Amino acid sequence: MSRPTEIVADPVPAAALARWLAAEVPEVAVASGAVTVEKIAGGHSNLTYRIVDDAGAAWALRRPPTGGVLATAHDMSREWRFVSALHPTGVPVARPVAYCADPGVIGAEFYLMEFVGGTVLGDREAGEAYPRESRRAAGLAVVDVLAGLHSLDPAAVGLGDLHRPGSYLERQLRRWHRQVHASAVEDLSVVDAAHDRLTALLPRDERVGIAHGDYRAGNLSFTPDGRIAAVFDWELATIGDPLADLGWLLMSWARPGDTVPAGVAGPSELPGFPERDELVARYGEGTGSHPDPGLVDYYVAFARWRSACIGAGVYSRYVAGVMGATDADTSTWLAKVQAQAAAALDSLAG
Repeated sequence: MSRPTEIVADPVPAAALARWLAAEVPEVAVASGAVTVEKIAGGHSNLTYRIVDDAGAAWALRRPPTGGVLATAHDMSREWRFVSALHPTGVPVARPVAYCADPGVIGAEFYLMEFVGGTVLGDREAGEAYPRESRRAAGLAVVDVLAGLHSLDPAAVGLGDLHRPGSYLERQLRRWHRQVHASAVEDLSVVDAAHDRLTALLPRDERVGIAHGDYRAGNLSFTPDGRIAAVFDWELATIGDPLADLGWLLMSWARPGDTVPAGVAGPSELPGFPERDELVARYGEGTGSHPDPGLVDYYVAFARWRSACIGAGVYSRYVAGVMGATDADTSTWLAKVQAQAAAALDSLAG
């Protein structure tokens, strides 16, 4: 049985990493015997660190979380495989540099890639600092890159063997329903009702493609002129139904006048960003396959329901006292869970 990863004092020991780099990655300058290590992202997902070598060159290192999660839920070799497969394509990903399967080096498997700069539009504050004249181009670039990803043949880029037979959506509904029932949320009546409705309305012909799993502005790096420099965080990537990515993007794409909040934070409510229907139209043009509006609504509902399930997990960690959570934290997350589940159910009522 898998055990949670242990909490460690130094997730990326600089000297140990430098020794490995000196032996395995000659393009990284480590004659001094050390590198500079700075954590730039992380939480309950895989962690990202900025590594600076003797020459002043920057690299990015990805490793699993240091505790509180199952090690099998953070397969670095799988993430490395997606990045390596996609780099030669037109999908913007950081150049993969080296992968280490030996947990004895820094305490966990990890991989190194080139560091890609830019602006990550993870919330409204980041959006407000981004040039208004570039926002429309940035929003269209988001969906253009997604269409490019979904237009790839998984087998042609060496990922075809990851495709599992059967329905991707059925597996997702089953997995998240099981996890939400293991959460601390007591009233799951709306979550269950939305699950049952999603199951009853399951699309007959699911598409098969490369799905990122968490595709949104907060996992992209933007240039000042509205281009995307890189897509990050491939830990949930799989060969599944790509329209689930489109639904997740639309669910996160808030616009002025929305009566239901986005399930994930983002910058899109600000002036200048395109409307959701523009994204859908652009996606159809980019893929050559225009999804029916009712089908799009289904995937947005699925995204909201999945967001509710994920939120239930966050709520549970708050209830357990993680990070000194307050009553306001727990009540806020509980409200998010119920709101997203209710929105999913309401949109499927017709």
